[in-house]
Amino acid sequence: MENYIFNHLRFARDNTIGQVAEVNDRTSLIIPEGFNNNIKWNLGHIYVVQEIFAFRSNEEKMKMPDHFMKLFSRGTKPGDWGEQVPSIHELIQLLENQFNRIEQVLEPRLKETVEHPFTTSTGSLTLSTVEEFLSFCLYHEGIHVEAIKSIKRIIQKSGAFMK
Repeated sequence: MENYIFNHLRFARDNTIGQVAEVNDRTSLIIPEGFNNNIKWNLGHIYVVQEIFAFRSNEEKMKMPDHFMKLFSRGTKPGDWGEQVPSIHELIQLLENQFNRIEQVLEPRLKETVEHPFTTSTGSLTLSTVEEFLSFCLYHEGIHVEAIKSIKRIIQKSGAFMK
């Protein structure tokens, strides 16, 4: 029986990828005034956080290039990038493949309690089950998709948007 969480995760991921389908690598690096990050950082950050919440928190093997934590973790920014940064195409491929791995590995484990619960930075929510971690990923991805949409709007208004 298919669980609602996978329908929602697929919906969110398809929306994320749809937002960046026509963004080229050069455009993905633009940081508009008032923003700390760019489209590429937001995509990488979505990927990293979902790997951590879906796999590491559930004691599963993550599938992530070693340098991604330095590039896309909370508190990082493109201005500090010194290592090889993946192309937007590479990030989209990783995001597309991530969902299938999550569903395949975690579908039978949704109700399991994790060994190390996670409390959000506000302290107002603690995640204790596989399903709770995946559900929080929906909220997190939505925040960053809105950031991507805002960045795109500003870039398009400035005339710097390139397909």
